[in-house]
Amino acid sequence: MEEPEMQLKVKKVTDKFTESLYVLANEPSVALFRLQEHVRRSLPELAQHKSDMQSWEEQSQGAIYTVEYACSAIKNMTDSSVYFKSIDNLLKNSIAMKEQLNSSQGRSTITPQPKNPPGTS
Repeated sequence: MEEPEMQLKVKKVTDKFTESLYVLANEPSVALFRLQEHVRRSLPELAQHKSDMQSWEEQSQGAIYTVEYACSAIKNMTDSSVYFKSIDNLLKNSIAMKEQLNSSQGRSTITPQPKNPPGTS
């Protein structure tokens, strides 16, 4: 008879002990301590990640500025194609006029022939 009675008492004691451990493990001050430990362990890594992200953001902003500047330069160049075509036509006209002047100077200038060939007197 003592055996079932003893088992009942042991079960009550273990149940109370389990309940006490559960309450202690879930007590707010223990939870806050666990949070504090987690933050203490995680904070340096998070700070490093933040620093890395800020550095990457600065690099990205620089690259974005460079790309936008290049795009605006290309757009300005395409808008200037009319002026380039005009310059091309003016250069072609200038070359044609120069060739015309050279050919007209070649016809009007007659080089005098020497009367005595060189070497004979």
